[in-house]
Amino acid sequence: MRTMIARETSNVEQIKLGQKESKKRKFKEDLTGYLFVGPMLIGTMLFTLMPVVISLFLSFTEWNFLAGLTREALTFVGVENYQKLMKDPIFTKSLMNNFIFILQVPICMAISLVIALIINKQVYFKEFFKVIYFLPFISSVVAISVVWMVLFQPSFGPINQVLMSIGIDNPPRWLGDVKFALPSIMMIVIWAGIGFNLIIYLAGIQGIPTELYEAAEIDGAGAWAKFRQITLPLITPTTFFLLITGVINSFKVFDIINVVTQGGPANSTSLLVYYLYQSAFINLKMGYASTIAWVLFFIIFIITFIQWKFQNKWVHY
Repeated sequence: MRTMIARETSNVEQIKLGQKESKKRKFKEDLTGYLFVGPMLIGTMLFTLMPVVISLFLSFTEWNFLAGLTREALTFVGVENYQKLMKDPIFTKSLMNNFIFILQVPICMAISLVIALIINKQVYFKEFFKVIYFLPFISSVVAISVVWMVLFQPSFGPINQVLMSIGIDNPPRWLGDVKFALPSIMMIVIWAGIGFNLIIYLAGIQGIPTELYEAAEIDGAGAWAKFRQITLPLITPTTFFLLITGVINSFKVFDIINVVTQGGPANSTSLLVYYLYQSAFINLKMGYASTIAWVLFFIIFIITFIQWKFQNKWVHY
């Protein structure tokens, strides 16, 4: 009897010892994981989360950051910045420009899809064409902007020279014209973005099983029927990804505006991020700029939420 009790006691102690060792092992594994992700978490908190929280606080203040963090420089104004924003004609113009600018996203996607379908066929130098189309996407924005500024030059630019050679006496002034400046920027962005969309669409198209096309051919389906009934539905996840990222990126465009037009002429190319930059670092209204940033955040959030809400009606996984 005593022997059985001793064995049971020994087993219990071994179980407890095993549990302790298991906890120690788990603690070491967790600690190792935290050590690996720790630098990233610290960086994210310092350079992402903290600035977000600070910008929310600053949106309720009026602050010239060059004057430092003094009571005279930092003034709490409540929702006054948001009230001013709703009456600001430049903000309204920038917001309308941004909604117009979104149109370049579906246009770029459509062109990219057509090119992807062509390249996906049995054509020579397929990899070469992929590289050629992708080069503008990875090229310097400054270099691209300078090239297009030369092309759009009103008097001696190649584009207007061609237009005048075919009988158009007064071609557009492009970047210098209030009506054509924003469409000109959209053309540059479309041209530069085709390569990325093309690569993503090619990956989506090549992931479609060939058996579906073979079965469709047996049933007598033509090229248009195969595209409409097979290709288009099966690349809807790819299309959704490009649409949602393209719309978000269209609200973040800054560099090309800053290099080419600086928001002009007459604010016709001013977008929200560029106006935010002007308010913060040119007009030194950091609180007002923070207000623009938070309004921009809510606009992007609402648009993205709507896209996610309605994806089930047209995206087929």
